[in-house]
Amino acid sequence: MNNTTRIKLSIMMFLEFFIWGAWFVTLGTFLGNNLKASGAESAAIFSTQSWGAIIAPFIIGLIADRYFNAEKILGILHLIGAFLMYQMYQSEDVGMFYTYVLSYMILYMPTLALVNSVSFNQMKDPEKEFANIRVWGTIGWIIAGLSISYFFHWDSKEAISSGLLKNTFLLAGVAAFILGLFSFSLPKTPPKVSDEKIKIGDIIGLDALKLLKDKNFAIFFISSILICIPLAFYYQNANLFLTEAGVENPTGKMAIGQISEALFLLLIPVFFTRFGFKKTILIGMLAWAIRYVLFAYGNGGDLSFMLIIGIALHGICYDFFFVSGQIYTNSKAGEKYKSAAQGLITLATYGVGMLIGFAVAGWITDNYKMADGAVNWQMVWIIPAGIATVVFVLFALLFNEKNKVVETSSAV
Repeated sequence: MNNTTRIKLSIMMFLEFFIWGAWFVTLGTFLGNNLKASGAESAAIFSTQSWGAIIAPFIIGLIADRYFNAEKILGILHLIGAFLMYQMYQSEDVGMFYTYVLSYMILYMPTLALVNSVSFNQMKDPEKEFANIRVWGTIGWIIAGLSISYFFHWDSKEAISSGLLKNTFLLAGVAAFILGLFSFSLPKTPPKVSDEKIKIGDIIGLDALKLLKDKNFAIFFISSILICIPLAFYYQNANLFLTEAGVENPTGKMAIGQISEALFLLLIPVFFTRFGFKKTILIGMLAWAIRYVLFAYGNGGDLSFMLIIGIALHGICYDFFFVSGQIYTNSKAGEKYKSAAQGLITLATYGVGMLIGFAVAGWITDNYKMADGAVNWQMVWIIPAGIATVVFVLFALLFNEKNKVVETSSAV
Protein backbone atom coordinates (compact mmCIF):
# COMPACT_ATOMS: atom_id res chain seq x y z
CA MET A 1 0.00 0.00 0.00
CA ASN A 2 1.47 3.36 -1.02
CA ASN A 3 1.45 6.43 1.21
CA THR A 4 -1.28 8.22 -0.78
CA THR A 5 -3.65 5.29 -0.35
CA ARG A 6 -2.77 4.97 3.34
CA ILE A 7 -3.50 8.67 3.93
CA LYS A 8 -6.82 8.45 2.04
CA LEU A 9 -7.94 5.41 4.04
CA SER A 10 -6.91 7.08 7.31
CA ILE A 11 -8.92 10.22 6.45
CA MET A 12 -11.89 8.01 5.53
CA MET A 13 -11.76 6.22 8.91
CA PHE A 14 -11.28 9.48 10.80
CA LEU A 15 -14.36 11.06 9.21
CA GLU A 16 -16.46 7.87 9.46
CA PHE A 17 -16.19 7.78 13.26
CA PHE A 18 -15.95 11.55 13.74
CA ILE A 19 -19.48 11.68 12.29
CA TRP A 20 -20.82 9.09 14.75
CA GLY A 21 -19.03 10.58 17.75
CA ALA A 22 -20.16 14.12 16.87
CA TRP A 23 -23.85 13.47 17.62
CA PHE A 24 -24.42 10.06 19.20
CA VAL A 25 -22.62 10.71 22.50
CA THR A 26 -24.74 13.76 23.35
CA LEU A 27 -27.97 12.35 21.89
CA GLY A 28 -29.49 11.42 25.27
CA THR A 29 -28.88 14.91 26.65
CA PHE A 30 -30.28 16.51 23.48
CA LEU A 31 -33.44 14.38 23.62
CA GLY A 32 -34.08 15.20 27.28
CA ASN A 33 -33.39 18.92 27.05
CA ASN A 34 -34.29 19.99 23.50
CA LEU A 35 -37.14 17.60 22.66
CA LYS A 36 -38.30 16.81 26.23
CA ALA A 37 -38.36 13.11 25.33
CA SER A 38 -39.42 10.50 27.87
CA GLY A 39 -37.26 7.48 28.70
CA ALA A 40 -39.35 5.31 26.38
CA GLU A 41 -39.07 7.82 23.53
CA SER A 42 -35.30 8.06 24.02
CA ALA A 43 -35.11 4.26 24.04
CA ALA A 44 -36.98 4.09 20.72
CA ILE A 45 -34.61 6.61 19.16
CA PHE A 46 -31.48 4.87 20.45
CA SER A 47 -32.91 1.57 19.19
CA THR A 48 -32.60 2.87 15.64
CA GLN A 49 -28.93 1.86 15.92
CA SER A 50 -30.07 -1.74 16.41
CA TRP A 51 -32.52 -1.61 13.52
CA GLY A 52 -29.73 -0.22 11.37
CA ALA A 53 -27.45 -3.08 12.45
CA ILE A 54 -30.17 -5.63 11.61
CA ILE A 55 -30.89 -4.15 8.16
CA ALA A 56 -27.25 -3.37 7.24
CA PRO A 57 -26.27 -6.95 6.21
CA PHE A 58 -29.08 -6.97 3.66
CA ILE A 59 -27.91 -3.70 2.09
CA ILE A 60 -24.34 -5.01 1.95
CA GLY A 61 -25.19 -8.57 0.93
CA LEU A 62 -27.95 -7.86 -1.57
CA ILE A 63 -26.66 -4.62 -3.14
CA ALA A 64 -23.14 -3.48 -2.22
CA ASP A 65 -21.33 -6.80 -2.56
CA ARG A 66 -22.88 -7.60 -5.93
CA TYR A 67 -23.66 -4.56 -8.07
CA PHE A 68 -21.74 -1.40 -7.17
CA ASN A 69 -18.28 -0.26 -6.14
CA ALA A 70 -18.07 0.00 -2.34
CA GLU A 71 -16.53 3.50 -2.42
CA LYS A 72 -19.38 4.84 -4.60
CA ILE A 73 -22.09 3.43 -2.33
CA LEU A 74 -20.18 4.84 0.65
CA GLY A 75 -20.24 8.29 -0.96
CA ILE A 76 -23.94 8.17 -1.84
CA LEU A 77 -24.98 6.95 1.63
CA HIS A 78 -23.01 9.72 3.36
CA LEU A 79 -24.37 12.44 1.07
CA ILE A 80 -27.94 11.34 1.84
CA GLY A 81 -26.89 11.08 5.50
CA ALA A 82 -25.72 14.70 5.44
CA PHE A 83 -29.20 15.77 4.28
CA LEU A 84 -30.85 13.72 7.05
CA MET A 85 -28.49 15.23 9.63
CA TYR A 86 -29.65 18.69 8.55
CA GLN A 87 -33.26 17.57 8.99
CA MET A 88 -32.41 16.31 12.50
CA TYR A 89 -30.77 19.66 13.23
CA GLN A 90 -33.98 21.47 12.29
CA SER A 91 -36.40 19.02 13.92
CA GLU A 92 -38.33 20.15 17.01
CA ASP A 93 -40.74 17.21 17.25
CA VAL A 94 -39.82 13.80 18.72
CA GLY A 95 -41.92 11.92 16.17
CA MET A 96 -40.34 13.56 13.13
CA PHE A 97 -36.90 13.32 14.71
CA TYR A 98 -37.40 9.56 15.11
CA THR A 99 -38.23 9.24 11.41
CA TYR A 100 -35.06 11.08 10.41
CA VAL A 101 -32.74 9.24 12.80
CA LEU A 102 -34.17 5.84 11.82
CA SER A 103 -33.63 6.65 8.14
CA TYR A 104 -30.13 7.86 8.95
CA MET A 105 -29.14 4.76 10.93
CA ILE A 106 -30.42 2.43 8.21
CA LEU A 107 -28.03 4.23 5.85
CA TYR A 108 -25.12 4.77 8.26
CA MET A 109 -24.71 1.28 9.75
CA PRO A 110 -23.84 -0.30 6.36
CA THR A 111 -21.03 2.24 5.95
CA LEU A 112 -19.21 0.62 8.88
CA ALA A 113 -18.79 -2.51 6.75
CA LEU A 114 -18.10 -0.51 3.59
CA VAL A 115 -15.11 1.38 5.04
CA ASN A 116 -13.66 -1.97 6.10
CA SER A 117 -14.22 -3.41 2.61
CA VAL A 118 -12.49 -0.44 0.97
CA SER A 119 -9.58 -0.78 3.41
CA PHE A 120 -9.14 -4.56 3.17
CA ASN A 121 -9.20 -4.39 -0.63
CA GLN A 122 -5.99 -2.34 -0.55
CA MET A 123 -4.11 -4.50 1.96
CA LYS A 124 -1.77 -7.41 1.34
CA ASP A 125 -1.61 -8.30 5.03
CA PRO A 126 -4.75 -6.98 6.82
CA GLU A 127 -3.77 -8.45 10.20
CA LYS A 128 -0.73 -6.18 10.27
CA GLU A 129 -1.99 -3.18 8.30
CA PHE A 130 -5.63 -2.73 9.35
CA ALA A 131 -5.04 -1.64 12.96
CA ASN A 132 -2.93 1.31 11.80
CA ILE A 133 -5.82 2.49 9.60
CA ARG A 134 -8.66 1.68 12.02
CA VAL A 135 -7.04 3.59 14.89
CA TRP A 136 -7.82 6.82 13.00
CA GLY A 137 -11.49 6.04 13.50
CA THR A 138 -11.01 6.03 17.27
CA ILE A 139 -9.05 9.27 16.99
CA GLY A 140 -11.93 10.78 14.97
CA TRP A 141 -14.46 9.87 17.69
CA ILE A 142 -12.17 11.35 20.37
CA ILE A 143 -11.61 14.60 18.43
CA ALA A 144 -15.38 14.96 17.95
CA GLY A 145 -15.99 14.74 21.70
CA LEU A 146 -13.15 17.09 22.57
CA SER A 147 -14.36 19.63 19.97
CA ILE A 148 -17.89 19.69 21.39
CA SER A 149 -16.64 20.29 24.94
CA TYR A 150 -13.48 22.34 24.59
CA PHE A 151 -13.83 24.17 21.25
CA PHE A 152 -17.55 24.77 20.69
CA HIS A 153 -18.63 24.40 24.36
CA TRP A 154 -22.05 23.10 23.27
CA ASP A 155 -22.35 20.86 26.33
CA SER A 156 -21.90 23.61 28.93
CA LYS A 157 -24.93 24.29 31.16
CA GLU A 158 -25.59 27.62 29.49
CA ALA A 159 -25.33 26.18 25.97
CA ILE A 160 -27.55 23.21 26.78
CA SER A 161 -30.23 25.46 28.28
CA SER A 162 -30.04 27.59 25.12
CA GLY A 163 -30.58 24.49 22.96
CA LEU A 164 -27.16 24.63 21.29
CA LEU A 165 -26.70 20.84 21.40
CA LYS A 166 -28.65 20.66 18.15
CA ASN A 167 -25.50 22.05 16.50
CA THR A 168 -23.91 18.61 16.91
CA PHE A 169 -26.10 17.39 14.02
CA LEU A 170 -24.89 20.26 11.88
CA LEU A 171 -21.28 19.35 12.70
CA ALA A 172 -21.91 15.68 11.87
CA GLY A 173 -23.75 16.68 8.69
CA VAL A 174 -20.85 18.80 7.42
CA ALA A 175 -18.44 15.92 8.11
CA ALA A 176 -20.80 13.49 6.34
CA PHE A 177 -20.99 15.81 3.31
CA ILE A 178 -17.18 16.03 3.16
CA LEU A 179 -16.80 12.25 3.47
CA GLY A 180 -19.53 11.74 0.86
CA LEU A 181 -17.60 13.77 -1.70
CA PHE A 182 -14.21 12.42 -0.57
CA SER A 183 -15.40 8.81 -0.97
CA PHE A 184 -15.46 9.15 -4.77
CA SER A 185 -11.69 9.72 -4.69
CA LEU A 186 -11.03 6.52 -2.72
CA PRO A 187 -9.39 3.48 -4.35
CA LYS A 188 -11.80 1.53 -6.55
CA THR A 189 -13.40 -1.38 -4.73
CA PRO A 190 -15.43 -3.35 -7.28
CA PRO A 191 -18.25 -5.72 -6.28
CA LYS A 192 -17.64 -9.41 -5.82
CA VAL A 193 -18.39 -11.26 -9.03
CA SER A 194 -20.55 -14.25 -8.20
CA ASP A 195 -23.23 -16.25 -9.97
CA GLU A 196 -24.28 -17.98 -6.78
CA LYS A 197 -27.83 -17.43 -5.63
CA ILE A 198 -28.03 -15.23 -2.53
CA LYS A 199 -29.42 -16.92 0.57
CA ILE A 200 -30.90 -14.81 3.34
CA GLY A 201 -29.47 -17.29 5.85
CA ASP A 202 -25.96 -16.57 4.57
CA ILE A 203 -26.46 -12.80 4.94
CA ILE A 204 -27.48 -12.92 8.61
CA GLY A 205 -25.27 -15.87 9.52
CA LEU A 206 -27.93 -18.52 10.14
CA ASP A 207 -25.50 -21.27 9.11
CA ALA A 208 -23.56 -20.48 12.29
CA LEU A 209 -26.54 -21.54 14.43
CA LYS A 210 -24.99 -24.99 14.30
CA LEU A 211 -22.35 -23.67 16.68
CA LEU A 212 -25.02 -23.37 19.40
CA LYS A 213 -24.92 -27.15 19.74
CA ASP A 214 -21.68 -26.52 21.63
CA LYS A 215 -22.78 -25.82 25.22
CA ASN A 216 -19.97 -23.35 25.87
CA PHE A 217 -20.67 -21.34 22.72
CA ALA A 218 -24.39 -21.31 23.55
CA ILE A 219 -23.61 -19.91 27.02
CA PHE A 220 -21.35 -17.27 25.49
CA PHE A 221 -24.02 -16.42 22.89
CA ILE A 222 -26.74 -15.90 25.53
CA SER A 223 -24.33 -13.96 27.76
CA SER A 224 -23.49 -11.68 24.82
CA ILE A 225 -27.15 -10.76 24.43
CA LEU A 226 -27.67 -10.21 28.16
CA ILE A 227 -24.55 -8.06 28.67
CA CYS A 228 -25.89 -5.68 26.00
CA ILE A 229 -28.55 -4.57 28.49
CA PRO A 230 -25.99 -2.81 30.73
CA LEU A 231 -24.21 -1.51 27.61
CA ALA A 232 -27.43 0.17 26.44
CA PHE A 233 -27.72 2.02 29.77
CA TYR A 234 -24.32 3.61 29.12
CA TYR A 235 -25.06 4.71 25.55
CA GLN A 236 -28.50 6.06 26.42
CA ASN A 237 -27.90 7.71 29.80
CA ALA A 238 -24.22 8.42 30.44
CA ASN A 239 -23.94 11.88 28.87
CA LEU A 240 -27.25 13.06 30.33
CA PHE A 241 -26.26 11.71 33.75
CA LEU A 242 -22.84 13.38 33.71
CA THR A 243 -24.45 16.65 32.62
CA GLU A 244 -27.04 16.56 35.39
CA ALA A 245 -24.36 15.53 37.91
CA GLY A 246 -22.58 18.82 37.18
CA VAL A 247 -19.51 17.39 35.45
CA GLU A 248 -17.88 20.08 33.33
CA ASN A 249 -17.24 19.28 29.66
CA PRO A 250 -18.92 15.87 29.93
CA THR A 251 -18.61 15.01 26.23
CA GLY A 252 -14.88 15.70 26.23
CA LYS A 253 -14.43 13.65 29.40
CA MET A 254 -16.33 10.75 27.84
CA ALA A 255 -13.60 10.64 25.19
CA ILE A 256 -11.44 9.12 27.95
CA GLY A 257 -13.47 5.96 27.29
CA GLN A 258 -12.30 5.80 23.67
CA ILE A 259 -8.69 6.45 24.70
CA SER A 260 -9.04 3.60 27.19
CA GLU A 261 -10.55 1.40 24.47
CA ALA A 262 -7.56 1.95 22.19
CA LEU A 263 -5.08 1.16 24.99
CA PHE A 264 -6.76 -1.97 26.32
CA LEU A 265 -7.15 -3.34 22.81
CA LEU A 266 -3.37 -3.79 22.85
CA LEU A 267 -3.56 -5.78 26.10
CA ILE A 268 -6.02 -8.41 24.93
CA PRO A 269 -3.34 -10.76 23.49
CA VAL A 270 -1.46 -10.53 26.80
CA PHE A 271 -4.54 -11.44 28.85
CA PHE A 272 -5.47 -14.25 26.47
CA THR A 273 -2.00 -15.75 26.78
CA ARG A 274 -1.78 -15.49 30.57
CA PHE A 275 -5.37 -16.04 31.68
CA GLY A 276 -7.30 -17.55 28.78
CA PHE A 277 -10.62 -16.52 27.28
CA LYS A 278 -12.87 -17.21 30.25
CA LYS A 279 -11.00 -15.08 32.77
CA THR A 280 -10.49 -12.30 30.24
CA ILE A 281 -14.19 -12.06 29.44
CA LEU A 282 -15.12 -12.33 33.13
CA ILE A 283 -12.92 -9.30 33.83
CA GLY A 284 -14.87 -7.44 31.14
CA MET A 285 -18.22 -8.40 32.74
CA LEU A 286 -17.06 -7.46 36.21
CA ALA A 287 -15.88 -4.09 34.91
CA TRP A 288 -19.47 -3.30 33.83
CA ALA A 289 -20.74 -3.92 37.36
CA ILE A 290 -17.95 -1.87 38.96
CA ARG A 291 -18.45 1.00 36.50
CA TYR A 292 -22.13 1.35 37.33
CA VAL A 293 -21.56 1.14 41.08
CA LEU A 294 -19.10 4.01 40.65
CA PHE A 295 -21.72 5.95 38.70
CA ALA A 296 -24.37 5.19 41.34
CA TYR A 297 -22.35 6.51 44.28
CA GLY A 298 -20.14 9.15 42.64
CA ASN A 299 -21.07 12.77 42.00
CA GLY A 300 -19.92 15.82 40.07
CA GLY A 301 -18.27 17.34 43.16
CA ASP A 302 -15.88 15.77 45.64
CA LEU A 303 -16.51 12.25 44.27
CA SER A 304 -16.16 13.18 40.60
CA PHE A 305 -13.08 10.94 40.40
CA MET A 306 -15.43 7.95 40.72
CA LEU A 307 -17.26 9.04 37.56
CA ILE A 308 -13.98 9.52 35.68
CA ILE A 309 -12.81 6.03 36.70
CA GLY A 310 -16.16 4.68 35.53
CA ILE A 311 -15.66 6.31 32.13
CA ALA A 312 -12.06 5.05 31.93
CA LEU A 313 -13.26 1.48 32.51
CA HIS A 314 -14.89 1.58 29.08
CA GLY A 315 -11.81 0.00 27.50
CA ILE A 316 -12.01 -3.05 29.75
CA CYS A 317 -15.82 -3.21 29.52
CA TYR A 318 -15.91 -3.13 25.73
CA ASP A 319 -12.64 -4.72 24.60
CA PHE A 320 -12.45 -7.55 27.13
CA PHE A 321 -15.97 -8.70 26.34
CA PHE A 322 -16.87 -7.75 22.77
CA VAL A 323 -13.46 -7.90 21.07
CA SER A 324 -12.53 -11.03 23.03
CA GLY A 325 -15.88 -12.48 22.04
CA GLN A 326 -15.17 -11.84 18.35
CA ILE A 327 -11.85 -13.65 18.69
CA TYR A 328 -13.48 -16.56 20.54
CA THR A 329 -16.22 -16.78 17.90
CA ASN A 330 -13.58 -16.81 15.17
CA SER A 331 -11.74 -19.68 16.87
CA LYS A 332 -14.89 -21.77 17.36
CA ALA A 333 -16.37 -21.24 13.91
CA GLY A 334 -13.69 -22.83 11.78
CA GLU A 335 -12.90 -21.79 8.21
CA LYS A 336 -16.34 -22.70 6.82
CA TYR A 337 -18.46 -20.60 9.21
CA LYS A 338 -16.18 -17.68 10.13
CA SER A 339 -18.10 -14.97 8.29
CA ALA A 340 -21.48 -16.44 9.21
CA ALA A 341 -20.51 -16.68 12.89
CA GLN A 342 -19.35 -13.05 13.06
CA GLY A 343 -22.58 -11.98 11.33
CA LEU A 344 -24.66 -13.98 13.80
CA ILE A 345 -22.90 -12.61 16.90
CA THR A 346 -23.20 -9.04 15.54
CA LEU A 347 -26.92 -9.57 14.91
CA ALA A 348 -27.34 -11.02 18.42
CA THR A 349 -25.52 -8.17 20.19
CA TYR A 350 -25.99 -4.92 18.27
CA GLY A 351 -29.33 -6.14 16.94
CA VAL A 352 -31.35 -8.20 19.42
CA GLY A 353 -29.30 -7.49 22.57
CA MET A 354 -29.23 -3.72 22.15
CA LEU A 355 -32.92 -3.58 21.23
CA ILE A 356 -33.76 -5.30 24.51
CA GLY A 357 -31.22 -3.17 26.35
CA PHE A 358 -32.51 0.19 25.15
CA ALA A 359 -36.10 -0.83 25.93
CA VAL A 360 -35.11 -1.86 29.48
CA ALA A 361 -33.01 1.29 30.00
CA GLY A 362 -35.88 3.52 28.85
CA TRP A 363 -38.40 1.73 31.07
CA ILE A 364 -36.13 1.90 34.12
CA THR A 365 -35.35 5.59 33.57
CA ASP A 366 -39.06 6.44 33.29
CA ASN A 367 -39.90 4.43 36.41
CA TYR A 368 -37.29 6.22 38.51
CA LYS A 369 -38.33 9.75 37.56
CA MET A 370 -39.46 11.66 40.61
CA ALA A 371 -42.39 14.07 40.92
CA ASP A 372 -40.21 17.09 40.07
CA GLY A 373 -38.98 15.40 36.87
CA ALA A 374 -35.51 14.61 38.23
CA VAL A 375 -34.17 11.08 37.77
CA ASN A 376 -33.07 8.87 40.66
CA TRP A 377 -29.75 8.11 38.99
CA GLN A 378 -28.51 5.92 41.81
CA MET A 379 -31.19 3.32 41.12
CA VAL A 380 -30.84 3.74 37.34
CA TRP A 381 -27.19 2.64 37.65
CA ILE A 382 -27.59 0.04 40.41
CA ILE A 383 -29.96 -2.03 38.25
CA PRO A 384 -27.57 -2.55 35.27
CA ALA A 385 -24.78 -3.19 37.81
CA GLY A 386 -26.94 -5.99 39.20
CA ILE A 387 -27.68 -7.36 35.71
CA ALA A 388 -23.96 -7.40 34.86
CA THR A 389 -23.22 -9.20 38.14
CA VAL A 390 -25.84 -11.87 37.42
CA VAL A 391 -24.40 -12.45 33.91
CA PHE A 392 -20.91 -12.62 35.46
CA VAL A 393 -21.97 -15.30 37.97
CA LEU A 394 -23.86 -17.38 35.41
CA PHE A 395 -20.96 -17.29 32.95
CA ALA A 396 -18.43 -18.13 35.67
CA LEU A 397 -20.47 -21.16 36.80
CA LEU A 398 -21.66 -22.52 33.45
CA PHE A 399 -18.85 -21.82 30.97
CA ASN A 400 -16.15 -24.48 30.94
CA GLU A 401 -12.98 -23.42 29.14
CA LYS A 402 -11.19 -26.46 27.81
CA ASN A 403 -8.56 -24.73 25.71
CA LYS A 404 -7.14 -21.23 25.86
CA VAL A 405 -7.88 -19.12 22.81
CA VAL A 406 -4.32 -18.00 22.16
CA GLU A 407 -3.65 -18.70 18.52
CA THR A 408 -6.23 -16.17 17.25
CA SER A 409 -5.37 -13.30 19.58
CA SER A 410 -2.77 -11.99 17.16
CA ALA A 411 -5.61 -10.86 14.92
CA VAL A 412 -6.36 -7.93 17.22
